[in-house]
Amino acid sequence: MASQQHNPPTTTPSQTQTQTIITASLNPVKISAAQQGFTRMFPNSNTVHTSRGVSVPSGVPDQPISDATTLLGAQNRAANARALEPDADYWVGIEGGIDEDETGLLRNFAWVVVIAKDGRIGKARTATYYLPKETAELVRGGMELGKADEVVFGGRNSKQKNGSVGLLTGDVIDRRGYYVEAVVLALIPFKNPGLTF
Repeated sequence: MASQQHNPPTTTPSQTQTQTIITASLNPVKISAAQQGFTRMFPNSNTVHTSRGVSVPSGVPDQPISDATTLLGAQNRAANARALEPDADYWVGIEGGIDEDETGLLRNFAWVVVIAKDGRIGKARTATYYLPKETAELVRGGMELGKADEVVFGGRNSKQKNGSVGLLTGDVIDRRGYYVEAVVLALIPFKNPGLTF
């Protein structure tokens, strides 16, 4: 009797689930970072994540100065994206900010907030790095960091390219990669649904 060959099951379109991620920005770097973060955190699922951006207000100054203000901006962006696109599965707010250490030096970082359709929330902050004096003085004078980078480094629209972190590291870490790690960390509650966060 001939042996029967058992092929592994294949995924059919009816078994594949699509989930929509709304990124609270039209900046392609942030949209791509959200997409990549979900893909990295959930690589083997039968879920396809599609990401797109919307323009919504952050409710904080264009250049947030303080950890709390920056987190609030990310939270507001995610919540406002949810209000605008209520039929999505996830909403992602990414807000870059600056604070001052105890010696008066300026540091840069960003907050990522993810809201799921069921109301669960994930939050994470990127790594922090110090700004050079040349950039910091312009920011203290009221200039947004992206504009200050253009003055110090030349070039245009670094916010939608490598960002301050890319300029300062020689693109060892670019802006998208910088955000992706924090998106992954913000997804910890969704990766571990049996735990309480």
